[in-house]
Amino acid sequence: MPVSRLRIERVADDAFAADWRHVHNTIIPTHLLSPEDVRDRGRRNLLDVAYLGDTLVGNTTVRPPTEEEPAATVIARVLTAHRGRGFGRELYAYALGRARELRPERIETVVLESNEAGLRFALKQGFAEFERYVLPGDTIAYVTLRLP
Repeated sequence: MPVSRLRIERVADDAFAADWRHVHNTIIPTHLLSPEDVRDRGRRNLLDVAYLGDTLVGNTTVRPPTEEEPAATVIARVLTAHRGRGFGRELYAYALGRARELRPERIETVVLESNEAGLRFALKQGFAEFERYVLPGDTIAYVTLRLP
């Protein structure tokens, strides 16, 4: 396995939370999160940020399985300026490893429908589309994909 080029940090303080929020809000402009939203997500999910040296590159989210939803959801986001350099694969592999440690029944990912590069990436990683849904007040669908 290649040596990681990225420094991946768990969101454990306000500075990492602000960086995680910046990546999320840049890539998902239809669902902007406040600092409190990120704190809430951090209580339910595993959040990480990735840097190349000191430069913010992306983030990951792993939603653990629950009794009601036995799937773990893995999300890897890379800022546009850093795409096409293998960072998405690296972040995805990292998040997938964290998800598998939780022993879910299945693994899913969610991509904003308008993020064509993200959808192509998920399909290349072996995910298959499962469903599309629109959150109340939104106009762009989210696409849920599952690993077979």
